[in-house]
Amino acid sequence: MSDITPNDGPHTQGNVAKNKWSLIGPGIVVAATGVGAGDLVATLIAGSKFGYALLWAAIVGTILKIALAEATGRYTLAGEKTIFEGWSSLGKGFFGSRINWAGLYFGIYVVIWGFVYGAAAMTSTALPMAALFPVFDLKTWGVIAGIAGLAFVWFGGYGLFEKVMTFAVGVMFVTVIGLAVIVAPDIPNLLTGLWPTLPQGSVFYTLGLIGGVGGTITMAAYGYWLNAKGWHGPSWIKVMRLDNQVGYIVTGVFVIAMLIVGAELLYSAGIALQGGDRGLLDLAGVLRERFNPFIATMFLVGFWATSFSSLLGVWNGVSLMFSDFVTHVRGKPKKEMAETQKSWSFRAFALWLTFPPIALLFIDRPFGLIVAYGVLGSLFMPFLAGTLLWLLNSDRVPKEWRNGWLSNLMLTAATILFASLAINEIWAQIAKLLQ
Repeated sequence: MSDITPNDGPHTQGNVAKNKWSLIGPGIVVAATGVGAGDLVATLIAGSKFGYALLWAAIVGTILKIALAEATGRYTLAGEKTIFEGWSSLGKGFFGSRINWAGLYFGIYVVIWGFVYGAAAMTSTALPMAALFPVFDLKTWGVIAGIAGLAFVWFGGYGLFEKVMTFAVGVMFVTVIGLAVIVAPDIPNLLTGLWPTLPQGSVFYTLGLIGGVGGTITMAAYGYWLNAKGWHGPSWIKVMRLDNQVGYIVTGVFVIAMLIVGAELLYSAGIALQGGDRGLLDLAGVLRERFNPFIATMFLVGFWATSFSSLLGVWNGVSLMFSDFVTHVRGKPKKEMAETQKSWSFRAFALWLTFPPIALLFIDRPFGLIVAYGVLGSLFMPFLAGTLLWLLNSDRVPKEWRNGWLSNLMLTAATILFASLAINEIWAQIAKLLQ
């Protein structure tokens, strides 16, 4: 935990303002966690199908996520409460318990989501490792990735976690941005993508680009990482806003870089990729043929950094959220984040993310579980945006830190967009059930 506060000793508010660039960290953690291999391949495929036409959608998605994360951070710092404390204030508990409708949804969601996501994260991290080091098969590398993530969050504190995530972002920057430079973007053509257009058949990809930039549940974990950094109270809001903007600008740059690669390397050549994380293995093959094995290998290293940093971010951030949930349900006093990371509930959820999902690496994923995962997952972002809109327009936050018209506009737009995506996902799941 940081020992710097805006009003302590030599670290006055003015000095913190001067040194705020050096304090940036939680936003980078969000960027590293939120940009997974699936996000990169979805953007890559959008570029391969529509060129630069959907560049504007990636930018809109980045702006919306900046607004959402800022709202999460502002509620945490101004209200001096965690996001789960906010959710638990939105209605009475059932049958005299401490669990209200929001807590019930979160509890069901996080258990099912964690089980399926654990397997997906391990597989995503294993794919580049199996390609780089075929001494083990995909499943073995997946098990190694999960256990490595568990050991890291079990024994490491926030300071080490932030440093490792920052290093991962550096690796991603060199490989992903470097690849975009190598394929030589057509700048005049790229600029045409700033004007909103919807090519035929692009609506699904447009909504996916806007909604998929930069994470889902890990956005709610942002406030926990702010507290783990040692930021408490409204005096840190200006620093938080800069931190958040830097994190999501980095995210936007990654997404735009992959759009460039898709447009320049695949769109013009009419090359199609597989969906899902395996599409990045296809890209590595294209790079090997188009350039050389070294470029392909470096891209696989970036693929690994992208996947493993997302795994670490979830193992840490969502375990913090689950621990806060358990603490509240049990009626125990709120703990500092350093204590929370050593709590049995934090470690229990990290174990849940690791060992039960290993079974899914060896068997076909249960269809009913996947349907529940898809439906609950699609509902989380409108849940987050809508509840933040509620919380930040109420007396749960000091008046000076409540929403202005711009924040209300952005959160309303995010709620409508993510609700639309949720309806689309639910309809897709119903269609699967009817097949």
